[in-house]
Amino acid sequence: MKTKLFFLLMLLGTTLDAQETPAVLVGADLLLTKQFDLIRGKRVGLVVNHTSVLSDGQHLADALAGRSDVKLTALFGPEHGIRGDTTGDVADTLDPVTKVPIYSLYGKTYKPTPEMLAEVDVLVFDIQDVGARFYTYISTLGYVLEAAAEKGIPLIVLDRPNPIGGMQVEGPVTEDSMKSFVGFARVPIRHGMTIGELALMYNGQGWLAGGVRARLYVVRMENWRRAMWYDQTGLRWIKPSPNMISLATATIYPGTCLFEGVNVSEGRGSDHPFEYIGAPWLKSAQVLETLARAQLKGVKFETVQFTPTKRPAGASAPKFSGQGCNGISLHVVDRQLFEPVKVGIYLVWAIRALQPEKFEWRELWFDRLCGTSDVRKTLEAGKPPDEAIARWSAGLDDFKRLRAKYLLYD
Repeated sequence: MKTKLFFLLMLLGTTLDAQETPAVLVGADLLLTKQFDLIRGKRVGLVVNHTSVLSDGQHLADALAGRSDVKLTALFGPEHGIRGDTTGDVADTLDPVTKVPIYSLYGKTYKPTPEMLAEVDVLVFDIQDVGARFYTYISTLGYVLEAAAEKGIPLIVLDRPNPIGGMQVEGPVTEDSMKSFVGFARVPIRHGMTIGELALMYNGQGWLAGGVRARLYVVRMENWRRAMWYDQTGLRWIKPSPNMISLATATIYPGTCLFEGVNVSEGRGSDHPFEYIGAPWLKSAQVLETLARAQLKGVKFETVQFTPTKRPAGASAPKFSGQGCNGISLHVVDRQLFEPVKVGIYLVWAIRALQPEKFEWRELWFDRLCGTSDVRKTLEAGKPPDEAIARWSAGLDDFKRLRAKYLLYD
């Protein structure tokens, strides 16, 4: 009886704790409930995708299109489009739901043109990020800031959580020579910021083209704290892109996305993209033996077999499509200790060291993902990853000091 009572009290306590932690309210909900005057009576352009939903599940574009006190005049589609159903380049078209023109920001241009903004009084940006610098939505943010500043119209950023938390910061800071669509600004791979905080940093530091500054307003979240991971927010996970299937994927992604820059599969076309890496020729068991000596924290490695296949329909074929791969699966056992960028680089190092005759760089892409050529050159010289990690630490410390000026949440 006492045992049953104990477990009942434990269950009750857990329930009460959950009730005492209110769900996070994202900027989109707060724009419509508390700060609608920011757009009332104006012609609005939305930079959105399929993650741009309200707490009731309605897409922000659909919610605004149905109102008479605001006019939705333009939609801007980032990578994967405004409904998340596009592979490859996004087309200029008409949204079949709202009947509003969609302008592509992932094709001929990454940046809204003056013509696209001709009927726009205010731009609104609302897209869920994943916390890694090379995820393209935060580069789209930078280009939208530039376009708004050059056109002289305000930009409202509706903030959303950093899924992998706002505490840990890791990786090399992008060098100016390495700026690209996977490295818009001088930011490390894992930045530990929300999309609203990044917007403030891009704008405040004069990092936009020509040093322009936008009239920027961030609608802050309520109830979000820096130490929160996405599964602690009370929000439903919506895949930000087809291969970002879960929080587990996003946690590992800042490290294993680096495999896009070598001839080893990053798990695309499997049931566990970015959680698996592999190749038909990979000596996975030997790689694990090498990694064991590195004593990497917070992660467990296992050998696995997988065969990449083309998915979803219309997507480009993944590496080794239809071929059986000897792989390594990554399981995060302590996400507070796990350092994904360090782990990703150690994996690259171990595979190259064991099988140099099979391993190949995609040099420019790997360097752009890292934000520097130093990591690749260090490994090519036969030196351990810790030498590259030590060299990026000074730049990372500088970034942390700079970042502190733009943080909106405790």
